[in-house]
Amino acid sequence: MGEQAENCRAPEDLFNGLKVTVPQEEECAGTAASNPKDPHSQATLGGDEDQEEEEHFHPCRSSFEEEPGVDEVKNKPDEDVNSSELDEEYLIELEKDMPEEEKQKRKEKSTQLKEEGNEQFKKGDYIEAESSYTQALQMCPSCFQKDRSVLFSNRAAARMKQDKKELAISDCSKAIQLNPSYIRAILRRAELYEKTDKLDEALEDYKSILEKDPSVHQAREACMRLPKQIEERNERLKEEMLGKLKDLGNLVLRPFGLSTENFQIKQDSSTGSYSINFVQNPNNNR
Repeated sequence: MGEQAENCRAPEDLFNGLKVTVPQEEECAGTAASNPKDPHSQATLGGDEDQEEEEHFHPCRSSFEEEPGVDEVKNKPDEDVNSSELDEEYLIELEKDMPEEEKQKRKEKSTQLKEEGNEQFKKGDYIEAESSYTQALQMCPSCFQKDRSVLFSNRAAARMKQDKKELAISDCSKAIQLNPSYIRAILRRAELYEKTDKLDEALEDYKSILEKDPSVHQAREACMRLPKQIEERNERLKEEMLGKLKDLGNLVLRPFGLSTENFQIKQDSSTGSYSINFVQNPNNNR
């Protein structure tokens, strides 16, 4: 019997590496936030001390024990990292009973990770910088909203350098949500919108920047340039659509010995409406 019992025991190797975690603590490890700083640290391109210190290298064209989940993020795909980040309001709810001393410790660790990310960014180590900013976001309590806003914007810059445009846009949007006056993040998102051919969204961001700071030359230039580009794009899309409709019409009319040439479309200049006239022999009217 003793031998049978021994054989029925599960191999100890199956249990190696298993770790029991409390779900709430694990979620808290993935939280981040920022401490509102001096009111004069509002994000502007001109005089934001906090952001100039933290982001001057970004061009526009930590409890002290390791928290569960921080190391694993390095090896996760970017999409998984983004999907695992919780809503800011939910994070605030999770952290409402967290002692202030613990929040400060996590804030200090987050600042340390952010500075590491800044150094990695300066060296061109954009993958490592992105990972450091992600860990800093997981560590920084959600009450420090401006700090979290800078972290999201910094990570967006690191992702831009890796051509991860959609993920960078998402980070910029989170930064702007946390700090609507953060001009650098709005400008960065506008550039990303342009690069992804979302010209209407880009124009709205540039207009928003000018409302906040009319001295931003890049936004002023874009507001003069983009309307014409948008008009040209819309005309091109209209021509492509009409071409496809014409091909479809010819396909339907061919069995009847007709084509779209048998139908003339005229626009009424006074009303803008269209009329369609049938022409028996279109070649004779040319």
